[in-house]
Amino acid sequence: MTNLFRYRAVLSTVAAIALCPAVQAQDRRTVAEPVAPRQVCARLVPSSKNETIRLQDAIDNCPAGEAIYLASGEFRSGPIEMKSGVTLWIERNATLFAIPDPTAYDKGLGSCGTIDDKGDGCRPFINFAKTRGGGIYGDGIIDGLGGAYVVGGTGPWWRLARRAQTEGGDLNAPGLIQIDDAKDITFHGITLRNAPNFHVAMNRVEGATFWGVTIDAPANIRNTDGIDAGASQDVTITQSFIRTGDDNVAIKAGNNGPTRYVSIINNSFGWGHGMSIGSEVSSGVSDILVRGLTLDGTASGLRIKSDVSQGGLVEKVTYENVSLSGNRWPIIFDTKYDPHAQGNSIPVYRQIVLRHVRGDKGALLMRGLDQKHALEIMLDDVRFADSATWQVENADVTVGNSGVSPPLPDGAGGPVPSTGKQRF
Repeated sequence: MTNLFRYRAVLSTVAAIALCPAVQAQDRRTVAEPVAPRQVCARLVPSSKNETIRLQDAIDNCPAGEAIYLASGEFRSGPIEMKSGVTLWIERNATLFAIPDPTAYDKGLGSCGTIDDKGDGCRPFINFAKTRGGGIYGDGIIDGLGGAYVVGGTGPWWRLARRAQTEGGDLNAPGLIQIDDAKDITFHGITLRNAPNFHVAMNRVEGATFWGVTIDAPANIRNTDGIDAGASQDVTITQSFIRTGDDNVAIKAGNNGPTRYVSIINNSFGWGHGMSIGSEVSSGVSDILVRGLTLDGTASGLRIKSDVSQGGLVEKVTYENVSLSGNRWPIIFDTKYDPHAQGNSIPVYRQIVLRHVRGDKGALLMRGLDQKHALEIMLDDVRFADSATWQVENADVTVGNSGVSPPLPDGAGGPVPSTGKQRF
C-alpha cells in the first residue's frame, strides 16, 4: 500500500494547482473538496460482535447533516441501509468488514452465494436508496472480504466467481456499495477494497462526488469494477487511485436512462480493464471529460465498447492529458464488442476527442460498425511508441495540428495526411 499513499501525496500537490478551489468541467456543478460534517451523532468503538444492529440503529437515529463516527479498530457488519443526509465517517485506523455470510444478504429466494442465470440475488453491503445528501468520509477502510470463505459455502466469494466464469452463469454476490435513485452523495478519503462484486455501482444518481478515494482488489477477479455510473448525471471522480480485476471506471446507460455530465479528473489507475464506456449504451452517453489520467498496467486503456445488442449514441467525449503504459489495448473504440451479438441497437460514436495522449506499445483499435455508422474521432498530439499498431475500420478520423505518432495507416483515399480528415 505504500505506493498508493505516495501517489496521493504527489497528487495532492498537483491538485492544489489544477483543481483548487473547485473543479469545473463536464460535471455541471461547482465541485470543491468536500468537508466532513461538524456534528457527530454517534461515536462507536468496536466490539467482537456482529455490529449490524448497532450500526443500523445509529444510522436510523442520526439527524440529517450529522455523522456516525467509527473509531479505531475492526468492525464487522452485515448489510446496512443509509439514510438521507447521514454520513458514515471511518477514522484512519478503523476498518469496517462485510461479514461473508450469504444468508445475511439474501433477498429471500435463497440464491445469494449461488450461481444462476440472473446474478441479482444479494443485497449490497452498504445501500443508498432514494437518499439525498450524506455519504462516506474518513481515511479508514471498508473491506468486502471477497477472498474470505463464505459461511456454509465451499470457498470464498471470489472462488465462486471463477466457477461462474469457467462454467457459465452469474454469481449471486453482494456489491460493496450500491447507490440508487439518490442525489448529492459524497465519498472522501475512504479506501474500498476486496469487494465480492462491484465496489461502487450507481443507478439513476444526480450529483455524486468521489474525492481522494482508493479502490483496491486483485487483478484476476471478475466483476470487481471500481466505480460504475449508470443512468446518472453530474458525477465527479477526482484525485483517486483505482485498481481492480475488471473496469477501473465504467460509464453505462442501459434502458433506464442516459449517463452524462461526468468529470474524471486527475486520477491514477493500476491494473484493471481501464477507463471504459459501455457496453450498455442504449440510452446514450454524452458530455464526458477525462483529464489528467494515468493508466499503468491496465489491460485496456481508453475504451468505448458496445455492439448491436445494446448499442446507442456515445458523443461529446474528451480525453486530455492522458498517460498510458503497459497496456495491451491502449485505445479500443469498438462497436463490435461481441462479434456474435444480434439486435438493432446500433452503436454510434461521434465527437470523440483525444488530445495530449501519451503511451508506449500496444494495439490501437478504432472500429465502427459500417461506413454508414462510421466513428467520428479527432486526434491531436497523440503519440505512442513506434511499435504500437493502428487498426482502423469504418472511421472518420481528423488529425489535429500537433499530429499523431506512429502515423495512421493508409485510408480508403490514399496516404493519411499529417493533419486533416481521413476516412477508413
